[in-house]
Amino acid sequence: MTTHSPQADAPAPHDPLPFDPHAARLTPANRRLLALLLVSAFVVILNETTMAVALPPIMDDFGITPAQGQWLTTAFLLTMSVVIPTTGWLLGRLGIRRAFLLAMTTFSIGTALAALAPTFSLLLGARVVQASGTAVMMPLLMTTVISVVPIAIRGRVMGMVSLVIAAAPALGPTASGLVLQSLSWHWIFGLVLPIALLALVAGWLWVRGEAEGNHTPLDALSLPLVILGFGGLVYGLAGLGEAAQADPVVPVWLPIVVGALALVVFGLRQLALVRGTGPLLDIRVLTVRDFAIATAVMCIAMFSMFGVMLLLPLYAQNVLGLDPLGSGLVMLPGALAMGLLGPTVGRLCDRLGARPLVVPGLVLAGGALVLLAVGPQQVWLMAAAHILMSLGLALVFTPMFTVALGSLTGPLVPHGSAMIGTLQQLAGAAGTAAFVAIMVTREVAAIEGGASEVEALSQGTHLAFLIGGAIGMAAAGLALLLRRGVGSAAAAEPDRAAAAH
Repeated sequence: MTTHSPQADAPAPHDPLPFDPHAARLTPANRRLLALLLVSAFVVILNETTMAVALPPIMDDFGITPAQGQWLTTAFLLTMSVVIPTTGWLLGRLGIRRAFLLAMTTFSIGTALAALAPTFSLLLGARVVQASGTAVMMPLLMTTVISVVPIAIRGRVMGMVSLVIAAAPALGPTASGLVLQSLSWHWIFGLVLPIALLALVAGWLWVRGEAEGNHTPLDALSLPLVILGFGGLVYGLAGLGEAAQADPVVPVWLPIVVGALALVVFGLRQLALVRGTGPLLDIRVLTVRDFAIATAVMCIAMFSMFGVMLLLPLYAQNVLGLDPLGSGLVMLPGALAMGLLGPTVGRLCDRLGARPLVVPGLVLAGGALVLLAVGPQQVWLMAAAHILMSLGLALVFTPMFTVALGSLTGPLVPHGSAMIGTLQQLAGAAGTAAFVAIMVTREVAAIEGGASEVEALSQGTHLAFLIGGAIGMAAAGLALLLRRGVGSAAAAEPDRAAAAH
């Protein structure tokens, strides 16, 4: 396996001795490129969760149920889960400049449509367009980091990436809560649009062109298999929440089974294409031990994080009696803590490796959810538990991104980025669906037992938090399988040399 960069315009980084981080420097052009990608990715990923706090007023405007409103988030995740598997091929085909312009143009169009949407159907369609742009941005950011950042400082730069990928969704509810305090939900999109357009113009002016990319053809069979496979799984998982409230039009097991079967065929097809024209998504990345373990841990963490971010605003508003701004502000300290801790965790990962950070992080995040489930119904407890969970997740995401992508070389890197993004979207969709299904099932049972609506909702959310906490703490056992020192700068150089040969 070669070690050349998969991006034609991304110069191979100079890798000084990993023990001398001060000798590792980014060129001004690469520093500017990463800054633009980080800001742009933050803006687009923020939109994944802005609907959580906005859901109650949107439900009132359009007369929809919570399960229907959940589709504003689920459709976003569904679209991303279908588009992201194609980005490994897309990045190799387009290169950084054209991929960035495509992503930001698509996102800007979707944002404009959402800001003007007069009906729920049009708003849902606009979210799909938004998600198509977001799906390209995430793998583009991660692939560029691996391509241009020296190994000795990769952990701290991944800390900034973690700030974007983890903290941006966590800040979504707070941002939308602030907007809703004085404006309608349409302005959640209207205020984002000029920022997206400025990023698009900056990319046009600053991101330099590249040599012509590869001409691997798009396999005609792989694309429909991606749609059936990943789309079917996410659709079926999302239907679990709706099925808990009413009989679904389509049995929830049907799209899940169809999706699983399509993914089996998709996997076999990609393995065959490795020996032919080239795969749409190179699933051989899953055979790399460190990549597989790190990705699994990240998916479990994302499962809990997205589920909690969906339920906490509903819990805060309907049980604790907070307004949209109040529910967003309660989650703000945790989101800020996660973002601010990212670079520090990255530096610690460069020195210590991943395992000493990830294991206690998972225990802390899981324990925070258990505390939220069994503690009193108080605003201060919700804020404290969210801070603890956010601190725990900060200890997880940065090291796991570093380990996962650092374990790959050459042309496998964009496919690894695509695989991480795809599985994270599946995990997020599964988390939102599972948490809603658990909450609604318990809520219905409590109402039938004579509980009030508020008490029933409280029981449902507490049970969902308890199960999510148990899953998070159980993931610490999986993290123990990580090799000692993996993720540190000292371990990265020999691993990279071994992979090259």
